[in-house]
This record gives sequence, C-alpha cells and structure tokens, in this order.
Amino acid sequence: MSVKENFTADEWFKIMTGPGRAGAAVVAASPSGLTGLVAEAQAIGQAVREAVSAAGRTPLLEAIAADLLGKAPDPQAMPHQERARSMDDAREQSVEGVRQAAWLVSSKASPEDAAAYRRMLLDVAEKTAQAAKEGGFLGIGGEQVNDRERAVIDELRRALGAPDSTPGEAAPLPDSGERP
Repeated sequence: MSVKENFTADEWFKIMTGPGRAGAAVVAASPSGLTGLVAEAQAIGQAVREAVSAAGRTPLLEAIAADLLGKAPDPQAMPHQERARSMDDAREQSVEGVRQAAWLVSSKASPEDAAAYRRMLLDVAEKTAQAAKEGGFLGIGGEQVNDRERAVIDELRRALGAPDSTPGEAAPLPDSGERP
C-alpha cells in the first residue's frame, strides 16, 4: 500500500498544492514586478523538484514525485477554490492551505514524512523569498528578502509548528509527527 492511499483525492490535492501555496503566500505578501514574479515562480518549481528528488527522500515525497511526473489532473475533477479578492486574501488562503496540508500529512503519514513535508514547505517559501530583490530600481538597491516576506515566512513557521526565525537565520523544524 502506498502512502498516497492513506488520503482521499481531495486531501491529496491539498497535499500536492501545499508547496505552491507556500510560495504563493510569499508572493502575495510582497508582489514583485514581472521579472520578479517569473523568478519567484521558477524558485517554487525548483525547490519542489529538489525536495522530491533528493537522496533519502521519504515515501510521501516519493509519492509526490511520482504524481508530478505523471499525467496532469483533469481540471474538471479538481476541487473548487474560492478566488482571492486581494493580495491579503491570497496570502491568508495560501497560509491556510499550507496549514491544512501539513495537518493532513501529520495526521495520516509517518512522523518522518510529516517532518520532510514541513521542511519542503518552508524551503519553498524561503527560496521564493530569496528569488528576487524587492524594492530598488532595475535591480539596483532593494533587499533580497523584505520585512513582509520575513513576516509571512514566520507566519508559515508558526502554522507548521516551527519557531520564528531571526533575520538571516533559518530556524529548525521540529521532527515530531505531532499536529502543527
């Protein structure tokens, strides 16, 4: 029996979209210009690919990798999601989606799978924040990760049961399989 069979189709959809929602929360917290958005979208995809292709990945990450390599889901079969009316709504919906996905994994998968999934979610958020400079003009000036991005990453850490970070320092994730 694969780890994926522990979840309903709806739950698996939430798990599969969790990493994208982690990145989307950062993007919504501090939208960049077009080139910044492209860089941030690429960072989301790259961080997910790195996590699911890393040596020693867990069964959950292997199942996610298999689905990412498989056939794309039918858009008609995907659950309806409420559209965000503002960037704040988008950030809140994304953080809540991450919280739900992590809770599902911690309640139905092994503690190792839950810890690896939480690490992947935070890694996606951090790499998204670092993908493009915020502020400045034409790449001059600005900062790599601004206060709004740091705040949403800390919000995600709390949602996942990890301590807040200090600027420039990654906080470790708890390895227990307890509910975040």
